[in-house]
Amino acid sequence: MTATNKNAVDKGSYPHFMLKEIMEQPEVLRRTLAKGIASIEQGQLSPEYGDLRLGKYQKVLVLACGTAYHAGLVGKYFMEKLARVPVTVEQAAEFRYTDSFVDPDTLVLVISQSGETGDTLAAMREAKSKGGYLVAITNVAGSTIAREAHRVINTVAGAEISVASTKAYMAQLATLYLLGLQLAMDRGRLGFKDAVPYLKAMKKIPEQVEQLLAEQATVKEWAGRLAGNEHAFFLGRGLDAAVAMEGSLKLKETTYIHAEAYSAGEFRHGPIALIEEGIPAVILATQPELVGYTVPVMEELKSRGAWIIGILGADTGQAADCCDYRMILPATLPEFTPMPAVIPLQLLAYYTACARGNDVDQPRHLVKSVKDVK
Repeated sequence: MTATNKNAVDKGSYPHFMLKEIMEQPEVLRRTLAKGIASIEQGQLSPEYGDLRLGKYQKVLVLACGTAYHAGLVGKYFMEKLARVPVTVEQAAEFRYTDSFVDPDTLVLVISQSGETGDTLAAMREAKSKGGYLVAITNVAGSTIAREAHRVINTVAGAEISVASTKAYMAQLATLYLLGLQLAMDRGRLGFKDAVPYLKAMKKIPEQVEQLLAEQATVKEWAGRLAGNEHAFFLGRGLDAAVAMEGSLKLKETTYIHAEAYSAGEFRHGPIALIEEGIPAVILATQPELVGYTVPVMEELKSRGAWIIGILGADTGQAADCCDYRMILPATLPEFTPMPAVIPLQLLAYYTACARGNDVDQPRHLVKSVKDVK
């Protein structure tokens, strides 16, 4: 975005664009759902999704970088569960160096906030040359990726100024959920009536996000302690592992704290050797069927001196006793917890960066859209 365009977008009463954009997410979700859902009662999405005719595709490939890649990982879990189709999520920067299995039976989802990401564009062209059917998800209408794809779904996040993406990521998540529902219906795995509970649950997410945004003071307290650390770990299982990756990236981008994300189970296979007295661990435990496997890891971390921030689902209370700090998410379908769960992680990155005196909106060495390919 040019300097002129930046000046045209006002921070209002907010000290930074990042905080403003975090706070705009409920409205972004409402716009996304209003645009994408034709009828909740009838389980129908808008023609933008319904006209894609996704039923013939036998596999899905997601191409993206950074935050968009993390959104793709969430989409993978949802699509595989509902549509029963194999989904591969590839880092676009590496895709060109693989001999990938792309053919006309492959639905290729290309995710880029700017629509100009060089690595993603190059990967997209590679997939297109092999016959894949390309659907782009971008936040900039008329961008290069949007023009070169076979179809495009434009997200409605609005202008995002802060380099660290927040509301564009949320729009990507909501779009992938809607795509997953349409894919499942087109493949005959989900009927219109079966889609209704999912759409009703999604309709409640904006209000639930607002509830979490009202807890800023709580997260700011966590940030005050985290700001004094130089290392942190983010852990989760399943969907939570994907959200942990996004939380870790946000912290790295804005605070320059060395943060690493791992599957809670994989963490015991080596990285746990790094745990010592006073090291922070942010642990997501939002999936009821997995929390029983996560609690022992939390207990082991505590026994080795770590302090824990827990982001917990409404039905995962047994993890609460392991946490030094915790936030309980509003009740929703487990599949949709990545949307509310990322809110405290975004706020944690923001307030920790502020506590460390960093340039929140323009972190060092980073640009909003990496257009060159290397």
